[in-house]
Amino acid sequence: MCGIVGAIAERNVVPILLEGLRRLEYRGYDSAGLVVVEEARLKRLRSTGRVAELMQISANTEGSLGIAHTRWATHGIPSERNAHPHISRNLIAVVHNGIIENYESLRARLVKAGYEFSSDTDTEVIAHLVHSHYAGGMPLMKAVQSSLTELVGAYAIGVIAADNPDQLVCARRGSPLLLGVGIGENFIASDVSALLPVTNKVIYLEEGDLVEISREGYLVYDAEGKEAARPVQTSEISNESVQLGNYRHYMQKEIHEQPEAIANTLETACNSHSIMPGIFGAEADSCLAKVDGILILACGTSYHAGMVARYWLEEIAGMHCTVEIASEYRYRKSVPNPNALVVVLSQSGETADTQAALSHAKLLGHVHTLAICNVPESALVRQSKLRFLTRAGPEIGVASTKAFTTQLVAMFLLTLVLAKQRNRLNAESEQQHLHALRHLPAAVQKVLDLEPKIAKLAERFASKHHALFLGRGMHYPIALEGALKLKEISYIHAEAYPAGELKHGPLALVDKEMPVISVAPNDALLEKLKSNLHEVRARGGELYVFADADTHMNEEDGVHIMRMPEHAGYLSPVLHTIPLQLLAYYVALQKGTDVDKPRNLAKSVTVE
Repeated sequence: MCGIVGAIAERNVVPILLEGLRRLEYRGYDSAGLVVVEEARLKRLRSTGRVAELMQISANTEGSLGIAHTRWATHGIPSERNAHPHISRNLIAVVHNGIIENYESLRARLVKAGYEFSSDTDTEVIAHLVHSHYAGGMPLMKAVQSSLTELVGAYAIGVIAADNPDQLVCARRGSPLLLGVGIGENFIASDVSALLPVTNKVIYLEEGDLVEISREGYLVYDAEGKEAARPVQTSEISNESVQLGNYRHYMQKEIHEQPEAIANTLETACNSHSIMPGIFGAEADSCLAKVDGILILACGTSYHAGMVARYWLEEIAGMHCTVEIASEYRYRKSVPNPNALVVVLSQSGETADTQAALSHAKLLGHVHTLAICNVPESALVRQSKLRFLTRAGPEIGVASTKAFTTQLVAMFLLTLVLAKQRNRLNAESEQQHLHALRHLPAAVQKVLDLEPKIAKLAERFASKHHALFLGRGMHYPIALEGALKLKEISYIHAEAYPAGELKHGPLALVDKEMPVISVAPNDALLEKLKSNLHEVRARGGELYVFADADTHMNEEDGVHIMRMPEHAGYLSPVLHTIPLQLLAYYVALQKGTDVDKPRNLAKSVTVE
């Protein structure tokens, strides 16, 4: 969601801050701003437009210490007055990601103390709190530390003072933040991609860390206030990997990166002759042998990946599986099974609802935990006993594509490991599954070759306002994912249903203005699905069917067939995802929407 960049150096840091913000645009935002220390005063610039507009008004601004922010509104409408950074009495400036839950009581207390608020945000209380301690004689580091003890909620913050041009203070609790280490200069950011132009040496801060930063170095204090050593790591993300290249949008680029992303994800698992539990961590063999069920916790697209995985886990591994929306899980009284494996799925590993759900599961007695994630040092990875990194590479587009398909691959690997441990996978079947996995990147590439045909098909959707997606069995979640992609980036209202549910309500919506998109693999449910599609045609609905090559379905008036190159058996959901991603992308182009940064949405949802 919101993005933070900060820098302290001998050189002008404004270009560093602005480029960092530009690289964080993918996270979603409605305003942007920066503040620098300029001749012992704070100079602040804010804009409700894109970062490009902030760049224009910052042309004559210089400073060797500064902080910057892209905001996604939570408290207060998107406006310049609510944009970060927030300032207290022209002395203290703060940027903040997260939500301060007790801000109303703090605000009331600060108003009584004489502080005036110029915004509707929760963040401004942090600035005034720090000022109240700093103006009372505390050093900046101590003033921030004292302020943090009064905050309830989640935060990643960066703080500077006008009369202290040699110090930047930052802290994190519940929201991601990292340090970038340079020579004679140091940085902070909420995402490593923001710092790649200046450094690839990073320190991932841990929960409760507070850091005092100068040009020469930094001191990290842990949640108990003790000085702590945090390892400096070299980021594996290359500067080129977050560049757009020859593609029109990041979403298009990331759709086309899926063969490579899947191959990278499978590299360790499929280079051997058999599937080994160790791909999920050193303790996986003993841990997975103890579990008797699966609980999957996820949000959005990751939730759909979990829904597909439930079919695999129950059919292949014979494991009872429950899939929960993470944002709902901890707000109901559930019946915990301490012997179940809790699997958390997340692209960023910082999704606030999924983190909270994992913590809740642990409180209920769950001890077996597995994080499947795309970011090595993320909170979910650190908080889980087992982990699997999907190696999808940076995903910039808000609408997830390659993160989803690599999550599916990871969950299929988990299914095979569990099946093998329970003697439900013989050597011949194991080799067949391994062969299918090794072939998967090539199969995905063949589906991508359908792009020109799908682009042409998308032209029919330009004037539509609603769409219905249908699937059966393990392809029902793929229909859900297709509907989500279409609504996310084209703003066409889309719903998805199991095809057998048509006659139980959705059929009332079907007419010639309602396109019906169906996922139709050649599996055991195909004949049932065909009957459902006849129901649509009988009501005048127009069908768009994504069918396998050997599916005996023919085009006719009102029925448009897009034939897939091959049938992939259990891995069919991965292949059928690709054309639905492309369809959403090209419909969005027809509609003229902002593909990579759809309105009101954020890439990494780091608040509840």
